[in-house]
Amino acid sequence: MKNHSLALLGLSLSLLAGSPALTSCVTAKKYDDLRARQAADEKGKADAERQYRNATAELKKATDELAQMRLTQKRLVTDSAETGAAYRKTRTLYNELNNSYDKLLKNSDRELANKSNDYNKVAKDLARREAELGELETNLQKSKAENDRLAADLKGREARLAELTQALADKDRAVNDLRARVSKALLSFNSSDLQVKLKDGKVYVSLSEQLLFKSGSTKVDPKGEEALKKLATVLQEQKDVNVVVEGHTDNVPIRTGTAGLTDNWDLSALRATEIARLLTNNGVNPERVTASGRGKFVPVAANDTPANKALNRRTEIILTPKLDELFQILDSNSSSTPGAK
Repeated sequence: MKNHSLALLGLSLSLLAGSPALTSCVTAKKYDDLRARQAADEKGKADAERQYRNATAELKKATDELAQMRLTQKRLVTDSAETGAAYRKTRTLYNELNNSYDKLLKNSDRELANKSNDYNKVAKDLARREAELGELETNLQKSKAENDRLAADLKGREARLAELTQALADKDRAVNDLRARVSKALLSFNSSDLQVKLKDGKVYVSLSEQLLFKSGSTKVDPKGEEALKKLATVLQEQKDVNVVVEGHTDNVPIRTGTAGLTDNWDLSALRATEIARLLTNNGVNPERVTASGRGKFVPVAANDTPANKALNRRTEIILTPKLDELFQILDSNSSSTPGAK
């Protein structure tokens, strides 16, 4: 199209140059048309050249991409060959593994069948053991609760034992102090006539008949009355002490016809009553005093010699600290003991 336009333009110019007459015949309008056509052709030429350049660039780009695609295709072909070889190898291994698996599965089925009974036995044994464990756990909880209760009870008992031990220690101190006071008060009397000793947690003041009474008499001699007054002074200060007066004789019967007396029992009882009366007349609270006659029935020696018989003819004043506090503690222990009523 471009060459065709150029030919027309050259022909037109030749006609114009060769024939003045023809030139004069060409109207201004035609000339303008030619010029316009020429301009359009120039523009078309420029457009065509631009399109050509663009097409060339696109062609080069497409060529480069094609070359790259061919390289990629070649690499893919290579990779595909390697992948195929790996696949075939993997397939072979898979078949081998599958065969091994089938064998193992068959063996496993047989083993499972053989082990089924053992498993059932183990499951039953496990269930039984779990039941036993649950029972043991329950018993353990019960034991724990019982242990806690026993621990609390033991703690309480220990506290009461400590309290009782302290009370006993206080009682022992009181008894020892009482013995010391009585011994000091009666220190001036002959040891053969008066003895102060501890026995079973009590203070025993033993006074011989020679110190207190004439033979067969129930009236206290002045020397014996002096000793009893000193003892009463000590007992007035010891208000928490109970006093038991026991009269004792030997086995020699009293003389027949002794006024108011039937036997030695009467004699021992009246002597004990007389001493108790002397103590109370000298300030000892009568509520604390008990008089009893033991006669010949509690000797301290065999009644086989005059000396032994003299030992048996005695009056014992037994001094016992009141044990109210101990009894309260013991009652508390008894009432707190399981099963106590």
